[in-house]
Amino acid sequence: MSGTAIVTDSAADLAPGVASAAGITVVPLTVSFGAESFRAGVELSTEAFWDRMVAPDAPFPTTAAASPGAFLEAFEACFARGVDAIVCVDIAETLSATITSARIAAGMLPDREIHVIDARSASMGAGLLALMASELARQGVRAARIAAAIEERKADIDLYVAIDTLEYLRKGGRISGPQAAIGSLLSVKPIITVVNGLVEVAERVRTRTKARERVLELLTAGPLERVAILYAVPADPEAFRDGLLARVAGLDPARVSIQPIGSSIGPHVGPGALGAVVLRARE
Repeated sequence: MSGTAIVTDSAADLAPGVASAAGITVVPLTVSFGAESFRAGVELSTEAFWDRMVAPDAPFPTTAAASPGAFLEAFEACFARGVDAIVCVDIAETLSATITSARIAAGMLPDREIHVIDARSASMGAGLLALMASELARQGVRAARIAAAIEERKADIDLYVAIDTLEYLRKGGRISGPQAAIGSLLSVKPIITVVNGLVEVAERVRTRTKARERVLELLTAGPLERVAILYAVPADPEAFRDGLLARVAGLDPARVSIQPIGSSIGPHVGPGALGAVVLRARE
């Protein structure tokens, strides 16, 4: 075997079946409920995470970055399979120390070709880039060229998600208390995005229905190459997908996937989140 292996982390929200089919290795972050800690997607499935998340009186979950040792183990396993190089695409450095761990692990293998890329996004913002890297690797593109292509295309990633409250982002330390308080006082439904690796409130809309309609408007403001719809229970992703496809002429439904928000990102958005990550097409 030769070629390039693709690695990402569990904050990319790639479902296990999707990652496996694409040949992508996923390094898990850690999610904890009180004194119980789990490797996301390995010891705690997405379904089990949300069951705990919405359970009455459940402790608020916290997340911790993947360790350098976890990345080192993943990298060594890839090379043991006979690949020549690795491209590793990770959640934004501004949102998690995970990519720092990946860089440390790469530094422990100085004689190996490992490209570590900051997606400057979260969830399927990293996941779509990892999938693109996997497609290029399967075409036989060399690792350095794959890394360069991903670095270039990450500017074409957009994320918009409507959430019920900013309280989860506040608890997770992603926004300030005053920002969350403003949303609560006004009883609005925030729309969040990621800009230059930072979570920002794009807009505040009065009702859940209007918020989701506005997310569709923001997502479809231009031609799209690929879409990953993101949802957290009890949101209805199928209706959202239908609404998006109705707005974008010529978009191949096969290029629109539905991905549940996993346990690495879920604590920060909370139940009911709905939106998408898009890779905007270049004209």
